[in-house]
Amino acid sequence: MVTGEAVEVALPLARLGSRAVALAIDIAAQVLLLQVAGIALGALITQSDPALTGAVVVLVLIGVFLVWPVAFETLSRGRSLGKLAMGLRVVRDDGGPIRFRQALVRNLVGFAFEWPGVFFAPLTWIFGLVTMLFSARGKRLGDLAAGTIVLHERFPDRGGYAPVMPPPLASWAQTLDLTRLDDGLAMALRQFLARSAELDAGPREELGRRLAAELAAVTVPAPPPGTPGWAYLAAVLAERRRRESERLAERRTALVAAGFGPTGFGPAAAPVTAAAPVPPVTAAVAPPTGFTAPS
Repeated sequence: MVTGEAVEVALPLARLGSRAVALAIDIAAQVLLLQVAGIALGALITQSDPALTGAVVVLVLIGVFLVWPVAFETLSRGRSLGKLAMGLRVVRDDGGPIRFRQALVRNLVGFAFEWPGVFFAPLTWIFGLVTMLFSARGKRLGDLAAGTIVLHERFPDRGGYAPVMPPPLASWAQTLDLTRLDDGLAMALRQFLARSAELDAGPREELGRRLAAELAAVTVPAPPPGTPGWAYLAAVLAERRRRESERLAERRTALVAAGFGPTGFGPAAAPVTAAAPVPPVTAAVAPPTGFTAPS
């Protein structure tokens, strides 16, 4: 998905497992509502004629299985009780919040075609399940009709690694030529530094030297003599991140100046000071060693 600020975002789609648990919670809540409605209207049903009883039953079913989820998803901006418990949210295909129309369409399709399958017509329920399994975005019938998807909005904290610039290397990092550093190698460096403390010393040094050699082959100039390996990798990643943040801030500023979007995107990165010219690629320099970062 590409946002209004021209930023590409990867959306974490909710799949069958988490959605099934959320659905089970929603079913439990709706069964409880049916029981409460049955107790509240029990006297009226037993003392009325069959036509009135049938009308009351239909209204209760519509209220519990259609009005309740539509109202809840609309007011909570895409969450039911089950989705709230599982950290899921329904959004439009473009990533925006759903409105009453999307909530009504997806729940109306579910009420007409999917809920009957649970009790009366199993084939319709199986068709909805197959649709979700084979959809590239995990869509059920209601999502296909309403143009919505279900996303994860809550994740466990895995302690993601954020590169920090070693102060002695800050001025050197500004002279780096990073044009040939691709996303794949940058991701490998980030994952290595994030997991380096979990690796044994031998494999860590071997993998670190290999990654440093690959990095030295696509970036210039070489690090200052005596630079620890972990500091070399961290400095390159931190500088790359700083430059990307600066480019994003400049792009946002240009969009605001052109009249697109509000201001207040957060502080922009500090401007890059004048740096020495990047020297041409010379003979390969032996990469640094020592890939155990201080705790």
